[in-house]
Amino acid sequence: MTVRVTTVDSIATVVIDRPEKLNALDYATIDRLRRVLDQCEADPGTRAVILTGAGDRAFSAGADLTDLAGSIRGGADRALREVVARGQGLTRRIENFPKPVLAAVNGMALGGGCEITEAAHLAVAADHATFGKPEITLGFPPPFGGSQRLPRHVGRKVALELILTGDRVDAHRARELGLVNAVVPAAALADAARALADRVVRHAPTAVAACLAAVTRGINVPIDEGLAIEAAWFATTVPTDGVRDGLDRFLTGRRSRRDTEGNAPARA
Repeated sequence: MTVRVTTVDSIATVVIDRPEKLNALDYATIDRLRRVLDQCEADPGTRAVILTGAGDRAFSAGADLTDLAGSIRGGADRALREVVARGQGLTRRIENFPKPVLAAVNGMALGGGCEITEAAHLAVAADHATFGKPEITLGFPPPFGGSQRLPRHVGRKVALELILTGDRVDAHRARELGLVNAVVPAAALADAARALADRVVRHAPTAVAACLAAVTRGINVPIDEGLAIEAAWFATTVPTDGVRDGLDRFLTGRRSRRDTEGNAPARA
């Protein structure tokens, strides 16, 4: 099995488990990742997903070149069907997932590994992690969505520099560019990813899902359309228990503070 899943206290950790291949994404692994995400979405007890790689060398070194080469040699139609549709399908699934997906980048994230990081909602990187877009060295552009998502993360010129040169950047540079949220020592990566997930899942799942959808769907449309998307997702939360409970906690807390302040002894 090339993908392992463990769930603890509502957080599923999904591990790409091909360390001998630097966790390269062969077709079976990509398909398995999509099935695992389907299972995580369907499970009401799963509130967040952490994606990481086995071992300490690689998050994922990208597409498995054995599979990819066979598809490309079969011509453009086959390559589009087997490479692009499959890879873009995975990253779109991650990007549009209704529960938060966090990438815990435990080593090199190249090609498809970098594209998974771009698609994830949040990302934490080990301090030895590296990121890169080596596809140009093979003669083609990024096929898993990287030519579109990377500019949206880091800006057009920086993205083009990475895509056109194939050069890598380290974790701290990735943090500066906004590709990851935090950089931590490798030994602290799992705990840091889980702590970030915990800070999200403490909130109402309906609110989390609405925030994810509003941002993901609104970021690539004109502002007026984005505001309409925001309003629509706000409306979906209005009748939920999450809103009622949140307002009750706030109002009860405010009354308690007012009572405490009103009963406090006057200072001389």
